Amino acid sequence: MGWRLLLCAGLVGAGAAFAASPLVERIDDTAFIQVEAPSFKDLTARQQALAYWLSQASIAIDPIFYDQMSRFGLRERYLLETVISQRGKVDDGLYRRIADFTKLFWANHGNHNEQTGLKFLPKFSAQELKQALAQCGRSDLDREVDALSQALFDASFEPVITAKSPEGGKDIIQASSNNFYLGVRLTDLKNFQERHRLNSRVVNKNGKLIEEVYRTAPGGLYSEYLTKANGYLEKAQAYADPEQAKVIGDLIRYYRTGEYADWIRFDIDWVRNNEPVDFINGFIETYRDARSAKGTAQSFVSITDQKLSQAMEQIAANAQYFENRAPWDARYKKQASKPPAAKAVETIVETGDFHVNTVGDNLPNENEIREKYGTKSFFFTGSMRAIDEATGFGPLEEFAASPEEIARGKKYQDQAGELLVAMHEVIGHGSGKLDPKLTEQPSYYLKEYYSTLEEARADLMALWNVFDPKLKELGLVSSDDVGRAMYDGAARVMLTQLARIPRGDTIEEDHQRDRQLIARYIMDKTGAIVMEKRGGKTYVRVTDYKKMRQGVGMLLAELMRIKAEGDYAAIKALIDKYGVHFDPALRDEIMARYKKLNLPTYWTGINSDLTAEFDKQGKVVKVDISYPRDFVKQQLAYSAMYPRSR
Repeated sequence: MGWRLLLCAGLVGAGAAFAASPLVERIDDTAFIQVEAPSFKDLTARQQALAYWLSQASIAIDPIFYDQMSRFGLRERYLLETVISQRGKVDDGLYRRIADFTKLFWANHGNHNEQTGLKFLPKFSAQELKQALAQCGRSDLDREVDALSQALFDASFEPVITAKSPEGGKDIIQASSNNFYLGVRLTDLKNFQERHRLNSRVVNKNGKLIEEVYRTAPGGLYSEYLTKANGYLEKAQAYADPEQAKVIGDLIRYYRTGEYADWIRFDIDWVRNNEPVDFINGFIETYRDARSAKGTAQSFVSITDQKLSQAMEQIAANAQYFENRAPWDARYKKQASKPPAAKAVETIVETGDFHVNTVGDNLPNENEIREKYGTKSFFFTGSMRAIDEATGFGPLEEFAASPEEIARGKKYQDQAGELLVAMHEVIGHGSGKLDPKLTEQPSYYLKEYYSTLEEARADLMALWNVFDPKLKELGLVSSDDVGRAMYDGAARVMLTQLARIPRGDTIEEDHQRDRQLIARYIMDKTGAIVMEKRGGKTYVRVTDYKKMRQGVGMLLAELMRIKAEGDYAAIKALIDKYGVHFDPALRDEIMARYKKLNLPTYWTGINSDLTAEFDKQGKVVKVDISYPRDFVKQQLAYSAMYPRSR
């Protein structure tokens, strides 16, 4: 399923100096940062018009993700926006508390943290929400507040989006608060054949399971949003080159029919098309579904960052070299595969299940396309620059195990981070082949553990190859200390990522599981990583980089075998042993240390705003880009695309 790399403190980037801080606002542990796309000015007028309409199509599907995360999501958003849109009518102190919660709600597309999946609560009561609504002249919504009271104010009600370690006798579907299933248990799906596995909700109607398909066709789920998106996509076609216009047409057809064959046709044409203005729009990643089956709505529109694309292109051109030297069995090595398209990009807009924390992405996800047609890898430079600048070196100085590690990180961590993203996406997700005996996607066999496996496999390919002399030959590595800095970060992240898990003693998010799996496995199998305590503080240190690389190779070979053979028992045993559990006392220590740094733990991006001017025939004659630094205004403008009666 999802091939994306999420930024985590201590793993990538250390921060470079910028003239103006991208940090706009901070609420508790969440920072709101303005993401910019300076490459937009280099586009032709036609390309800028294309970007405008593609961006409108991105915004059009954004509401879908709220509904996918919770059956209450859109109703909750409407209540909150009713108050936020009428600031002068509400008592100032109460307004600020509701506004802060609403910003976090928008940032996470609901009231569960988008990274941990854990529910967060308002700092106001149901009665205070009614009071604010009354001041807005909307006491008619009191019953709606009552109906949503559990969903908004009860921490024990639907506490987590995706529960892969369920409690209380529930299965992974029943314990998850997402909206991919209704009245369905995991056992109900044992013999149920999903015709629209990626783009449907499975509903139990009078004891019979049916699929509600996401499409514009009559009776289609999310028809309103997909119809609006298709209207904008049709306008975008007029400004696209013929090949890209065909890609857009494929997506329009898919949104109409919801048929998997139409999605595959879109993927094939999309992966073979590589324009300066690129986009993705669809039901793609399956991280949020505990079964790794249902795709979430996501979109971005990007512009190629020409200056930084060269490194990714060089890695892509040498993909077969790295494939040949992978540590796994020759049976699972691809031969003469098409080099993946790879580029650094700046995003204009990110919506739905796509966010500023994603610094790398590799698509499409379908193996039959990846093996035959290749992939496209993206390195999101605008996101990484903004987060790096807002972070600085504080976490490195606090959590690095020695002065030498700090010095090495300050000098090489940016280079190591960028290289890790590039290799993770290009030669990580794009590598390997499956055993011919598998007749389904690997996720079908590996189920809830597949996403963790694939993210770990991609990270490990970067760690395995960072010391390869080919990288120096290509001019991508200036010193072996780049590799050491990457290894330091891969070991240290098992500590730093705990700051993002405020309660419990298990890890549910796949990227976090993959990082702990790698560090804990190598610690156990090789002793090349050690955990030690000094002055009441816990540190993780790499004692032997050669031994650590051996451990990297051991785990990488085993993960490729498991993926190729669909070995569920093996991946379950590995992840359950190394990737899931942690000591809550250690987490509490890390959180306390992180709190003293006074740095945010989570990030939310504010998109660019595109404004178009039209002639009398409705043709775009000019597009301006601006950076609003006003999250409230932007989100209310997005909501206005689908006005509701007030």
